Amino acid sequence: MIRVGNLTKRYGSLVAVDDLSFEVERGGVLGFLGPNGAGKTTTIRILSCYHPASSGSASIAGFDCYSQSMEVRRRVGYLPESTPLYPEMRVREYLNFRGKLRGMGWGERSAAIKRVTDRCWLTAFVDRPIGQLSKGMRQRVGLADAIMHEPQVLILDEPTIGLDPTQIRETRNLIKELGEHHTVMLSSHILHEVEQTCDRAIIIASGRIVASGSMQELRNRFSTQGGRVIAEVRASQNEVESGAKTLDGIEALDVAASNGWVRLAVKTLGDRDIREDLFKLSTSRGWTLRELRREGANLEDFFIQVTAEQAQKAKQRSSINA
Repeated sequence: MIRVGNLTKRYGSLVAVDDLSFEVERGGVLGFLGPNGAGKTTTIRILSCYHPASSGSASIAGFDCYSQSMEVRRRVGYLPESTPLYPEMRVREYLNFRGKLRGMGWGERSAAIKRVTDRCWLTAFVDRPIGQLSKGMRQRVGLADAIMHEPQVLILDEPTIGLDPTQIRETRNLIKELGEHHTVMLSSHILHEVEQTCDRAIIIASGRIVASGSMQELRNRFSTQGGRVIAEVRASQNEVESGAKTLDGIEALDVAASNGWVRLAVKTLGDRDIREDLFKLSTSRGWTLRELRREGANLEDFFIQVTAEQAQKAKQRSSINA
Protein backbone atom coordinates (compact mmCIF):
# COMPACT_ATOMS: atom_id res chain seq x y z
CA MET A 1 0.00 0.00 0.00
CA ILE A 2 2.88 2.40 0.83
CA ARG A 3 6.23 2.00 -0.95
CA VAL A 4 9.26 4.16 -0.17
CA GLY A 5 12.57 3.57 -1.95
CA ASN A 6 15.87 5.36 -1.27
CA LEU A 7 13.95 8.50 -0.33
CA THR A 8 16.08 11.58 0.36
CA LYS A 9 15.09 15.15 1.16
CA ARG A 10 17.63 17.96 1.44
CA TYR A 11 17.15 21.54 2.57
CA GLY A 12 20.39 23.10 1.40
CA SER A 13 23.17 21.39 3.34
CA LEU A 14 20.70 19.79 5.77
CA VAL A 15 19.68 16.20 4.99
CA ALA A 16 16.29 15.74 6.66
CA VAL A 17 15.56 12.30 5.17
CA ASP A 18 18.54 10.13 4.26
CA ASP A 19 18.07 7.23 1.80
CA LEU A 20 14.92 5.91 3.48
CA SER A 21 13.31 2.65 2.25
CA PHE A 22 10.32 0.75 3.66
CA GLU A 23 7.01 -0.86 2.68
CA VAL A 24 3.64 -0.91 4.45
CA GLU A 25 1.10 -3.57 3.52
CA ARG A 26 -2.66 -3.07 3.42
CA GLY A 27 -4.46 -2.71 6.76
CA GLY A 28 -3.24 -2.31 10.34
CA VAL A 29 -1.59 0.55 12.20
CA LEU A 30 2.07 1.41 11.66
CA GLY A 31 3.89 3.54 14.20
CA PHE A 32 6.41 5.94 12.65
CA LEU A 33 8.56 6.70 15.64
CA GLY A 34 11.52 8.96 16.27
CA PRO A 35 12.80 11.90 18.32
CA ASN A 36 11.99 15.48 17.34
CA GLY A 37 13.92 16.39 14.20
CA ALA A 38 14.32 12.76 13.08
CA GLY A 39 12.62 13.32 9.71
CA LYS A 40 9.14 11.96 10.51
CA THR A 41 7.13 15.00 9.44
CA THR A 42 9.25 15.53 6.32
CA THR A 43 8.63 11.93 5.22
CA ILE A 44 4.91 12.30 5.89
CA ARG A 45 4.71 15.53 3.88
CA ILE A 46 6.34 13.79 0.92
CA LEU A 47 3.88 10.89 1.17
CA SER A 48 0.92 13.29 1.39
CA CYS A 49 2.21 15.29 -1.63
CA TYR A 50 2.93 18.49 0.28
CA HIS A 51 6.68 18.37 -0.48
CA PRO A 52 8.62 16.77 -3.35
CA ALA A 53 11.56 14.53 -2.54
CA SER A 54 15.10 15.46 -3.56
CA SER A 55 15.64 11.91 -4.83
CA GLY A 56 14.23 8.41 -4.49
CA SER A 57 10.64 7.27 -4.89
CA ALA A 58 7.40 7.15 -2.88
CA SER A 59 4.05 5.70 -3.91
CA ILE A 60 0.67 5.00 -2.33
CA ALA A 61 -1.77 2.39 -3.67
CA GLY A 62 0.47 2.09 -6.74
CA PHE A 63 0.42 5.82 -7.59
CA ASP A 64 3.58 7.93 -7.55
CA CYS A 65 3.49 10.74 -4.99
CA TYR A 66 5.23 13.17 -7.38
CA SER A 67 3.93 12.42 -10.89
CA GLN A 68 0.44 11.23 -9.86
CA SER A 69 -0.18 13.43 -6.85
CA MET A 70 -3.90 13.98 -7.50
CA GLU A 71 -4.54 10.23 -7.52
CA VAL A 72 -2.55 9.89 -4.29
CA ARG A 73 -4.51 12.72 -2.62
CA ARG A 74 -7.81 10.99 -3.45
CA ARG A 75 -6.63 7.92 -1.53
CA VAL A 76 -5.00 9.61 1.46
CA GLY A 77 -6.43 11.22 4.57
CA TYR A 78 -3.88 13.45 6.28
CA LEU A 79 -4.02 14.94 9.77
CA PRO A 80 -1.04 17.30 10.26
CA GLU A 81 0.34 18.06 13.70
CA SER A 82 -1.03 21.63 13.57
CA THR A 83 -4.45 21.25 11.98
CA PRO A 84 -5.22 24.16 9.60
CA LEU A 85 -8.86 25.19 10.17
CA TYR A 86 -11.07 28.21 9.49
CA PRO A 87 -12.07 29.47 12.97
CA GLU A 88 -15.00 31.53 11.65
CA MET A 89 -16.68 28.47 10.11
CA ARG A 90 -18.98 26.16 12.01
CA VAL A 91 -17.96 22.51 12.15
CA ARG A 92 -20.71 21.36 9.76
CA GLU A 93 -19.96 24.22 7.38
CA TYR A 94 -16.25 23.42 7.36
CA LEU A 95 -16.74 19.70 6.72
CA ASN A 96 -19.25 20.49 3.96
CA PHE A 97 -16.69 22.83 2.37
CA ARG A 98 -13.99 20.15 2.55
CA GLY A 99 -16.35 17.63 0.99
CA LYS A 100 -16.98 19.98 -1.93
CA LEU A 101 -13.23 20.34 -2.48
CA ARG A 102 -13.02 16.54 -2.76
CA GLY A 103 -15.79 16.48 -5.38
CA MET A 104 -18.36 14.80 -3.12
CA GLY A 105 -22.03 15.28 -4.02
CA TRP A 106 -24.59 16.81 -1.63
CA GLY A 107 -26.06 13.51 -0.47
CA GLU A 108 -22.63 11.94 -0.07
CA ARG A 109 -21.41 14.95 1.92
CA SER A 110 -24.44 14.91 4.20
CA ALA A 111 -24.03 11.21 5.01
CA ALA A 112 -20.27 11.59 5.49
CA ILE A 113 -20.67 14.54 7.90
CA LYS A 114 -23.09 12.52 10.02
CA ARG A 115 -20.73 9.52 10.01
CA VAL A 116 -17.51 11.34 10.89
CA THR A 117 -19.01 13.62 13.55
CA ASP A 118 -20.42 10.55 15.29
CA ARG A 119 -17.09 8.70 15.09
CA CYS A 120 -15.07 11.68 16.32
CA TRP A 121 -17.50 12.63 19.13
CA LEU A 122 -18.42 15.95 17.54
CA THR A 123 -22.21 15.57 17.27
CA ALA A 124 -22.87 18.04 20.09
CA PHE A 125 -20.53 20.62 18.53
CA VAL A 126 -21.43 20.32 14.85
CA ASP A 127 -23.12 23.77 14.71
CA ARG A 128 -20.56 25.58 16.86
CA PRO A 129 -17.93 27.92 15.35
CA ILE A 130 -14.53 26.22 15.22
CA GLY A 131 -12.92 29.26 16.87
CA GLN A 132 -14.93 28.54 20.04
CA LEU A 133 -13.65 24.96 20.33
CA SER A 134 -10.79 23.80 22.55
CA LYS A 135 -7.54 22.60 21.00
CA GLY A 136 -8.58 19.00 21.59
CA MET A 137 -11.93 19.56 19.89
CA ARG A 138 -10.23 21.20 16.90
CA GLN A 139 -7.99 18.14 16.66
CA ARG A 140 -11.15 16.03 16.41
CA VAL A 141 -12.42 18.24 13.58
CA GLY A 142 -9.16 17.66 11.72
CA LEU A 143 -9.49 13.91 12.19
CA ALA A 144 -13.11 14.00 10.99
CA ASP A 145 -11.96 15.84 7.87
CA ALA A 146 -9.17 13.29 7.27
CA ILE A 147 -11.54 10.29 7.25
CA MET A 148 -14.48 11.97 5.55
CA HIS A 149 -13.79 10.52 2.08
CA GLU A 150 -13.02 6.99 3.40
CA PRO A 151 -9.37 7.04 2.30
CA GLN A 152 -7.40 3.85 1.73
CA VAL A 153 -4.45 5.31 3.66
CA LEU A 154 -4.70 7.48 6.74
CA ILE A 155 -1.62 9.46 7.81
CA LEU A 156 -1.72 10.95 11.30
CA ASP A 157 1.02 13.26 12.58
CA GLU A 158 0.94 13.42 16.42
CA PRO A 159 -2.86 12.84 16.52
CA THR A 160 -3.27 13.09 20.33
CA ILE A 161 -1.48 16.42 20.81
CA GLY A 162 -3.61 18.67 23.04
CA LEU A 163 -6.10 15.97 24.08
CA ASP A 164 -6.98 15.18 27.69
CA PRO A 165 -6.42 11.62 29.03
CA THR A 166 -9.99 10.50 28.27
CA GLN A 167 -9.83 11.89 24.74
CA ILE A 168 -6.43 10.24 24.20
CA ARG A 169 -7.86 6.85 25.14
CA GLU A 170 -10.89 7.37 22.88
CA THR A 171 -8.65 8.47 19.99
CA ARG A 172 -6.40 5.42 20.40
CA ASN A 173 -9.43 3.15 20.26
CA LEU A 174 -10.67 4.96 17.14
CA ILE A 175 -7.27 4.59 15.45
CA LYS A 176 -7.26 0.85 16.18
CA GLU A 177 -10.77 0.60 14.72
CA LEU A 178 -9.71 2.56 11.63
CA GLY A 179 -6.80 0.15 11.19
CA GLU A 180 -9.32 -2.64 10.52
CA HIS A 181 -10.55 -0.86 7.38
CA HIS A 182 -7.69 1.46 6.39
CA THR A 183 -3.90 1.46 6.33
CA VAL A 184 -2.95 3.84 9.13
CA MET A 185 0.46 5.46 9.52
CA LEU A 186 0.80 7.17 12.88
CA SER A 187 3.75 9.47 13.52
CA SER A 188 4.79 10.14 17.11
CA HIS A 189 7.75 10.63 19.41
CA ILE A 190 5.73 9.22 22.34
CA LEU A 191 6.70 5.56 22.66
CA HIS A 192 3.84 4.61 24.99
CA GLU A 193 1.29 5.89 22.47
CA VAL A 194 2.79 3.81 19.67
CA GLU A 195 3.05 0.74 21.88
CA GLN A 196 -0.63 1.03 22.89
CA THR A 197 -1.96 1.68 19.40
CA CYS A 198 0.21 0.13 16.69
CA ASP A 199 0.74 -3.36 15.28
CA ARG A 200 4.28 -2.62 14.13
CA ALA A 201 6.70 0.28 14.15
CA ILE A 202 9.52 1.91 12.25
CA ILE A 203 12.02 3.88 14.33
CA ILE A 204 14.02 6.59 12.57
CA ALA A 205 16.78 8.92 13.74
CA SER A 206 18.78 11.49 11.78
CA GLY A 207 16.63 10.68 8.75
CA ARG A 208 17.51 6.96 8.71
CA ILE A 209 15.73 3.79 9.83
CA VAL A 210 17.40 2.33 12.93
CA ALA A 211 14.86 -0.42 13.74
CA SER A 212 11.59 -1.87 12.43
CA GLY A 213 9.26 -4.78 13.13
CA SER A 214 6.27 -5.78 15.20
CA MET A 215 6.08 -4.45 18.75
CA GLN A 216 7.01 -7.87 20.11
CA GLU A 217 9.96 -8.16 17.72
CA LEU A 218 11.31 -4.82 18.93
CA ARG A 219 10.92 -5.91 22.56
CA ASN A 220 12.72 -9.17 21.82
CA ARG A 221 15.49 -7.33 20.02
CA PHE A 222 16.11 -5.18 23.08
CA SER A 223 16.03 -8.13 25.47
CA THR A 224 18.85 -9.83 23.52
CA GLN A 225 21.00 -6.70 23.78
CA GLY A 226 21.27 -6.79 27.55
CA GLY A 227 18.85 -6.45 30.44
CA ARG A 228 18.86 -5.66 34.13
CA VAL A 229 18.47 -7.74 37.26
CA ILE A 230 17.16 -6.01 40.37
CA ALA A 231 17.93 -7.24 43.90
CA GLU A 232 17.20 -5.75 47.32
CA VAL A 233 19.10 -7.04 50.35
CA ARG A 234 19.80 -6.07 53.96
CA ALA A 235 23.57 -5.54 54.17
CA SER A 236 26.10 -2.77 53.97
CA GLN A 237 26.35 -0.92 50.67
CA ASN A 238 30.10 -1.49 50.32
CA GLU A 239 29.71 -5.21 50.98
CA VAL A 240 26.98 -5.58 48.36
CA GLU A 241 28.90 -3.60 45.75
CA SER A 242 32.16 -5.50 46.25
CA GLY A 243 30.33 -8.86 46.27
CA ALA A 244 28.42 -8.11 43.05
CA LYS A 245 31.64 -7.18 41.26
CA THR A 246 32.86 -10.77 41.71
CA LEU A 247 30.10 -12.09 39.42
CA ASP A 248 30.69 -12.82 35.73
CA GLY A 249 28.79 -11.25 32.83
CA ILE A 250 28.21 -7.83 34.39
CA GLU A 251 28.35 -4.66 32.29
CA ALA A 252 27.32 -2.06 34.88
CA LEU A 253 26.23 -1.75 38.52
CA ASP A 254 23.98 0.74 40.26
CA VAL A 255 23.87 0.48 44.09
CA ALA A 256 21.73 2.63 46.43
CA ALA A 257 21.03 2.30 50.17
CA SER A 258 17.91 3.36 52.07
CA ASN A 259 16.73 2.53 55.62
CA GLY A 260 19.12 -0.39 55.99
CA TRP A 261 18.22 -1.95 52.63
CA VAL A 262 20.47 -1.92 49.57
CA ARG A 263 18.98 -1.87 46.09
CA LEU A 264 21.23 -3.37 43.43
CA ALA A 265 20.56 -2.91 39.70
CA VAL A 266 22.86 -5.04 37.53
CA LYS A 267 23.07 -4.57 33.75
CA THR A 268 24.23 -7.84 32.19
CA LEU A 269 26.03 -8.66 28.98
CA GLY A 270 23.96 -10.23 26.19
CA ASP A 271 21.01 -12.24 27.47
CA ARG A 272 22.78 -13.52 30.61
CA ASP A 273 20.50 -14.09 33.62
CA ILE A 274 22.41 -13.81 36.90
CA ARG A 275 19.52 -14.21 39.34
CA GLU A 276 20.74 -17.62 40.49
CA ASP A 277 24.26 -16.25 41.01
CA LEU A 278 22.91 -13.34 43.05
CA PHE A 279 20.80 -15.71 45.17
CA LYS A 280 23.84 -17.89 45.90
CA LEU A 281 25.92 -14.79 46.70
CA SER A 282 23.37 -13.43 49.17
CA THR A 283 23.01 -16.84 50.84
CA SER A 284 26.79 -17.33 51.22
CA ARG A 285 27.22 -13.80 52.65
CA GLY A 286 24.25 -14.09 55.01
CA TRP A 287 22.32 -11.23 53.45
CA THR A 288 18.54 -11.02 53.85
CA LEU A 289 17.11 -11.07 50.32
CA ARG A 290 13.82 -9.20 49.96
CA GLU A 291 13.56 -8.88 46.17
CA LEU A 292 15.12 -10.54 43.14
CA ARG A 293 13.74 -10.06 39.63
CA ARG A 294 14.73 -9.57 36.03
CA GLU A 295 13.32 -6.54 34.29
CA GLY A 296 11.31 -7.19 31.16
CA ALA A 297 12.27 -5.76 27.79
CA ASN A 298 11.84 -1.98 27.90
CA LEU A 299 11.03 -0.35 24.58
CA GLU A 300 11.76 3.09 25.95
CA ASP A 301 15.35 2.08 26.79
CA PHE A 302 15.67 0.44 23.36
CA PHE A 303 14.37 3.59 21.65
CA ILE A 304 16.85 5.81 23.53
CA GLN A 305 19.69 3.41 22.79
CA VAL A 306 19.20 3.05 19.03
CA THR A 307 18.43 6.74 18.41
CA ALA A 308 21.48 7.80 20.43
CA GLU A 309 23.66 5.41 18.43
CA GLN A 310 22.34 6.81 15.15
CA ALA A 311 22.85 10.40 16.32
CA GLN A 312 26.47 9.57 17.15
CA LYS A 313 26.99 8.00 13.70
CA ALA A 314 25.46 11.05 12.03
CA LYS A 315 27.81 13.30 13.99
CA GLN A 316 30.79 11.23 12.90
CA ARG A 317 29.70 11.35 9.25
CA SER A 318 29.30 15.11 9.51
CA SER A 319 32.78 15.58 10.94
CA ILE A 320 34.31 13.37 8.19
CA ASN A 321 32.55 15.32 5.44
CA ALA A 322 33.49 18.69 6.94
